[in-house]
Amino acid sequence: MIQLNNFANNENLKQIAQMGSYTVYEHQKDMSVAPSYASVAYFMHEMNVRKRQVLCCLNGTSVRVQAGAMQWTAGSVESETGVKGVGDFLGKALKGAVTNESAVKPVYNGWGYLMLEPTYNYIILEDVATWGSGIVLDDGMFLACDAGLNETVVARNSVSSALLGGEGLFNLSLSGQGIAVLESPVPREELFEIVLDNDVVKIDGNMAVAWSSSLQFTVEKSSKSLLGSAVNGEGFVNVYRGSGRILMAPTVNGT
Repeated sequence: MIQLNNFANNENLKQIAQMGSYTVYEHQKDMSVAPSYASVAYFMHEMNVRKRQVLCCLNGTSVRVQAGAMQWTAGSVESETGVKGVGDFLGKALKGAVTNESAVKPVYNGWGYLMLEPTYNYIILEDVATWGSGIVLDDGMFLACDAGLNETVVARNSVSSALLGGEGLFNLSLSGQGIAVLESPVPREELFEIVLDNDVVKIDGNMAVAWSSSLQFTVEKSSKSLLGSAVNGEGFVNVYRGSGRILMAPTVNGT
């Protein structure tokens, strides 16, 4: 039997989200700040730059996590790599190389708790089943998910999509029934959700953090002619066509 003291009743730990086996906690303040770092820590807190952690409650369930994301486990919790041989490892290594994710994502299963490492990124919990055929993630978004979810690599329709769209040639896609835990540069409250019904969305830059796998992604000139694209100052834009959803950040880092 495991008992966690000074956790649920810790005033400095605030539960900010919960879905399925996952609970997201936010550290309200950094309680162990050195004098030389105090002013920086103060302004980080005021600007909502805070540590966040995900607690996974395992009740005979399995969770797949980004390599190195585990901070501690408690109870009868075991991990496995999921690698079935040399060929399988090479395949996973190739997927990791092209999607900017870890080559091998360990799976934790059993009965107990799994705590993930703290991060200053914002944590988003998504029910993958609500995305229909699946959800495609921007590079570096994946943190954890239910082990039963299908994990595939989605390739761009053309090399031009990678060279001009700023999104990369390959992306990680999740499908099936289960919850995905994502790391986002902006909070969920700031993300615009665009729902398409046989329509088109054009985005200037890689501001889409996730989108339905049913959407067709291309990179096109913002105007019908190269001269028009040069004159209007937009150049090339990311174009999403079809029916599905897009989660888009209102700004990107550095703007």
